[in-house]
Amino acid sequence: MIARFAPDATLPRQLLVEARIPSRRLADPASEVTAQLHALPDAPLHGKRIVIGVGSRGIDRIVEVVRATAAFIRARGGDPVVIPAMGNHGGATDDGQAEILAGLGVTEATVGAPIHPRMTTKQVGVTPSGVPVYVAEEALQADGVVLVNRIKPHTDFESTIIQSGLLKMCAIGFGKSEGAAACHRAAIRLGLEKTLLEVSQKVLGSLKVIAGIALVEDGHHQMTRLEVMPAAAIATREGALLAEARNLMPALPFDRIDVLVIDNIGKDISGAGMDTNIIGRGIDGQPRASRRSDIGAIYVRGLTPASHGNAIGLGMADVCSKRVVDSLDPEAMFTNALSAMTPTTAKIPLYFASDRDCLRAAIRFSGTEAESVGIVRVQNTLALDRFIASENYVSQIADRGDLSIVSEPTAWHFDNTGDFDTASDLLTAGSHV
Repeated sequence: MIARFAPDATLPRQLLVEARIPSRRLADPASEVTAQLHALPDAPLHGKRIVIGVGSRGIDRIVEVVRATAAFIRARGGDPVVIPAMGNHGGATDDGQAEILAGLGVTEATVGAPIHPRMTTKQVGVTPSGVPVYVAEEALQADGVVLVNRIKPHTDFESTIIQSGLLKMCAIGFGKSEGAAACHRAAIRLGLEKTLLEVSQKVLGSLKVIAGIALVEDGHHQMTRLEVMPAAAIATREGALLAEARNLMPALPFDRIDVLVIDNIGKDISGAGMDTNIIGRGIDGQPRASRRSDIGAIYVRGLTPASHGNAIGLGMADVCSKRVVDSLDPEAMFTNALSAMTPTTAKIPLYFASDRDCLRAAIRFSGTEAESVGIVRVQNTLALDRFIASENYVSQIADRGDLSIVSEPTAWHFDNTGDFDTASDLLTAGSHV
């Protein structure tokens, strides 16, 4: 236990704050994807085996999109099959990747198509810069391929033309473990942008891609746009959709946050556990060029169950709870870090048994005094519409038309173990005046 450098009573009182983030929720993704698939030039699907590539975690209503896609293929006489297109995730095993899809709700029963999670790949060539290109055999053997993925800013690098999306899914997702490792090794020499562009072009030329289904989410993590495009349009359309996704991303509420408390990180929240575009720290712990908030210290309280023990990104925090450490699956976490060539993300920060001790340590790391510390607590980096803020942010909130205080100021309460008291927890209980 660390020294009690300040009594709990000296912490500024806490407020529950709501941010008015515009909601642009797409009403019916299933009808939208069906209509847009029908609008594509006719492709002969009768008697054809068509692979649907799915992989990224945390996508809003992904089951509806995949189910409607599979139903469209079946209605045209095709045989839809879903494969995980997620690089080395799930411990780089067949069962692990199938388990991740099931955790997303994507099963044969829910989407109406069998799941084929084989990890075997075949090398299909080498890029002009010398990068070996691997593609999942399931996709190479198919009569057609449909890509389904979300377009969003990436957590590891910045680019205006390619980040997380359909092209990255081609290069890393369909490459399985071997392809992901080859891309990340090459990125040290070439950068991720050049690597992904070259590899994805080679993959698109090796697969019979029928369509790409690009998904964009709003600031509430709700699907706001769904666009079906032919293979030839993927490389040119992704940049525009990326710009739209970036503009829709929410931000932390204040320019300076002494201590940011994050209730949960996880692979279903961000590929890096917590979104670097939100926290303003890169995977190396250094500030990102796109940083919007200056954060003194980050305390991570928990890991989502959907992460299956993979706490990649934990190394970007300054303090974490012992609960997180106890829930780790080192094999899954280290496999992810080795493939992504990001050892810092898998490092374990200082950890303590209680929220009280973790918060004290984070305050000390922030270089502020407990009496004046500015604390912001969020559930995760996808949920910024409702958060806890120290009372000393009141003047800043009053000047903002997009923020409103929805609770009376209250002291920080801890139970007899030193954890936040669930009975008086403003963030999870949602107390209102």
